[in-house]
Order: sequence, then structure tokens, then C-alpha cells
Amino acid sequence: MKKTLVLGASLKPSRYSNLAINRLVDNNHPVEAVGLREGEVAGIEITTEKENFENIDTVTLYLNAKRQVEYYDYIVSLKPNRVIFNPGTENPKFYKLLKENNIEVDVACTLVLLASNQY
Repeated sequence: MKKTLVLGASLKPSRYSNLAINRLVDNNHPVEAVGLREGEVAGIEITTEKENFENIDTVTLYLNAKRQVEYYDYIVSLKPNRVIFNPGTENPKFYKLLKENNIEVDVACTLVLLASNQY
């Protein structure tokens, strides 16, 4: 299973990041979550801090390109295998930085990847 960091996690059940946390948990993927507000979704604690999580395979983004800037160094420092840019998070400037650091860029939807067994 791929340990995943959901960046831009929301406590609101209608948000795609919230749905992603639930689906990742349902599919037995270990999950970490960082958001604007602390709380819990599907038994996963959401933190507001850029914690140094270990063994992150995938970072799935739910932040628009402008809000991603403050997380560039943080994401690179986690050394994930890939970063998923969900719809609305596309960011060619960040793709370049990730590729320079040998991190795979996946412009896709986490929910679709999970539903189609391509995660």
C-alpha cells in the first residue's frame, strides 16, 4: 500500500480532499493529512503543520497553484515517489521542480485512480 499525504485536507465532507481521505482509508492506504484546520477524517488526524512524515510514497494535492508555492520545498524534502495534481491544481512551474528532483508528476484525479484500480 502507498503511504499518501493529502495536502489541502478539509474537514468538510463535500470536499474532494475529504472524499480522497475516506477512499484511501477504505482501500487500506496509510494516510497523513495537512490542512488549514486541525481535526479528524476517517480516523486520520489533520494537522496544520508541515510535519516531517516518513516514507511518503505519494503526495496528492488539493491546493491551487498559488497556494502550492509555500509547500514546494516541503514536498521536495519528503522525497515522495510521485505528486498527484488533482483537477484545479495544475502547475507547470512546480512540475519542472519536481522532475528536477526525480519526483514523478501525475496530472490525474486521485478518486478516479482509486476507483479504476490505477492508484
